[in-house]
Amino acid sequence: MGLTRDQILQAKNPKPIKVEVPEWGGDVYIRSMSSKQRDDYEADAAKGIDRKNFRARMVAMTACDEEGNLLFTEEDIEALAEKDCKPMSRLLSIALDLNSFNEEDVVSLEKN
Repeated sequence: MGLTRDQILQAKNPKPIKVEVPEWGGDVYIRSMSSKQRDDYEADAAKGIDRKNFRARMVAMTACDEEGNLLFTEEDIEALAEKDCKPMSRLLSIALDLNSFNEEDVVSLEKN
């Protein structure tokens, strides 16, 4: 039996995933993006907007508290980009997987 419009619109988004970040002394939660956020991310990359700081931008758009509230804003991306690569890469990997980015998507974003 197919879902109704109301069932789809009322469906809850998945809970954020807890990621251990021992380098920072604790855990960080990573959440999935909304479809709009994903579209905006790809549109910005296609326009060449801030294609540098790929890791920091993705982490800023997905790192959240336990309830799913984002931790960072656009203004934090430069500072976040200065953080150590190892934990940032770990968070990026989980964010990419959770948001269904495949290798082809990443290559396409980096080229744009």
